[in-house]
Amino acid sequence: MRLLSANIQAGHSTRAYRDYVVRGWGHVLPNGKQRNLDALAELARPFDIVGLQESDPGSLRSGFTNQTQALAERGGFPFWSHQPNRRVSRIASSANGLLSRVAPATVLDYALPGRLGGRGVMLARFGEGEAAWTLAVTHLSLGVASRRQQLDFLGELLADETRLVLMGDFNCPATSREFEGLYRRTALMPPPEPIATFPSWGPTRSLDHVFTAGFRVGEYRALPAAGSDHMAVAVTLEPLGNVTPAAA
Repeated sequence: MRLLSANIQAGHSTRAYRDYVVRGWGHVLPNGKQRNLDALAELARPFDIVGLQESDPGSLRSGFTNQTQALAERGGFPFWSHQPNRRVSRIASSANGLLSRVAPATVLDYALPGRLGGRGVMLARFGEGEAAWTLAVTHLSLGVASRRQQLDFLGELLADETRLVLMGDFNCPATSREFEGLYRRTALMPPPEPIATFPSWGPTRSLDHVFTAGFRVGEYRALPAAGSDHMAVAVTLEPLGNVTPAAA
């Protein structure tokens, strides 16, 4: 099973720190984003399931396009879902997204705690019986205190899951102290190796991760995500035969 996690920056292009200023119009206008969506759809096409962060669900900056739906259609994914979690009037909006070639049994949305609202986690459950597993897609806050709250919340939410994938933009390395509660409460294991994902034009920081429980991890690598300022993370997974819940 091949999975991809990608912060797509709402289809915006950022290729240097100066672009945050000189190309700042891209955060409020749709110019160039359709071309980037085409490139992102090609990136996603070889994968079975894709988790998205910063996917615009329809505002001025995306040309009022639901980017998750557009990527599903262009990438040939029959199933998609999204979790809008932040809106700035009609100018900009952001969502977690899911693209899948397999129908999820259920999809659930949860708001995350934190000093500022607008962060969430989307849970999709696949399969039945011993083959069942859960995927969680999230995008955490920039502040340490809020991230700790959010990871503690995720630890409680996912504590009983035995076959699980948690992916997203965590805005910190997987070795950060705020992860201690998550590792203690769940069966999740850190990625097999830290890979730098930010900034995409010269990655030095490991901010985007895929955590797993009940799977054997094969390939784990970073890929350019069109013009996004984050690299995407690709992983190949094989279910383990016997899994047990985390200790309380």
